[in-house]
Amino acid sequence: MRPKTHNPPFSLKFLIICVILASFLLFILRSNFSSSPNQTPSPKIRKSTFFPKKSSRTNSITSNCSLACTKIPTSLAQVLIHYSTSTITPQQTLKEISITSRILDKKSPCNFLVFGLGHDSLMWHSLNYGGRTIFIEEDESWIEQIRRRFPVLEPYHVTYDSKVNQADDLMQVGKGPECVAVLDPKYSMCQLALKGLPSEVYDIEWDLIMVDAPTGYYDEAPGRMKAIYTAGMMARNRLDGLETHVLVHDVNREVEDNFSKAFLCEGYMKKQEGRLRHFVIPSHRDDLNKPFCP
Repeated sequence: MRPKTHNPPFSLKFLIICVILASFLLFILRSNFSSSPNQTPSPKIRKSTFFPKKSSRTNSITSNCSLACTKIPTSLAQVLIHYSTSTITPQQTLKEISITSRILDKKSPCNFLVFGLGHDSLMWHSLNYGGRTIFIEEDESWIEQIRRRFPVLEPYHVTYDSKVNQADDLMQVGKGPECVAVLDPKYSMCQLALKGLPSEVYDIEWDLIMVDAPTGYYDEAPGRMKAIYTAGMMARNRLDGLETHVLVHDVNREVEDNFSKAFLCEGYMKKQEGRLRHFVIPSHRDDLNKPFCP
């Protein structure tokens, strides 16, 4: 979702830069520790080649650098520069951002689906360094602006046919048998299931889904009823049997509060920090008789 422009507090900018750097260093360390030194053959040196003797200090630096000293990718460098110099930062608080950062610290590189495209999108993409991060956005003109500024991002346009003032009716619809049956949302008969998403969204097994869009702060806005329901069904329908982390922002509002509790289930909720609620939903594919909520 497109956020309002505001001047960032120093602590939030500092956190963004730190978590991006920390994630990159962790990625490098993982790569180095996962590869065995026995797999790399020693280079052959011609006897006639002369190498000047290096000082002990130089050898020490080289030795210490062998594990983690890798050139920072250009894309990541651009991210650090952007957030260091920008006067626009995400709407989420430092503590809210930290929840997602900790999940990505453990899961990345992974598949990360975000409902919403905003000033935080470059940060989410970078924290999932090496993974795939897709953004779903309702505003086509905003997508074009972001694409011109950050071509590395992967946003898709979607049209919503719901309105916030329909939330009560949709809550009742969601209690019907067609809505609690575990199916691919693409083929579901439930009125809450989003049908017009790109094929990539239906085909990928998502490790993390964040619902921070569409717009939901006035009666005629599309609201997040369908996005929340669809995120939950994608998690339950996961074919590889793994669990999915689902995050919902703005749970201080009635729709986000009620729909996340009803369709992501209070029994699956792990934590709430500020306006962000964190759920971990297991796949139901191995037991289709498993209750919708625990």
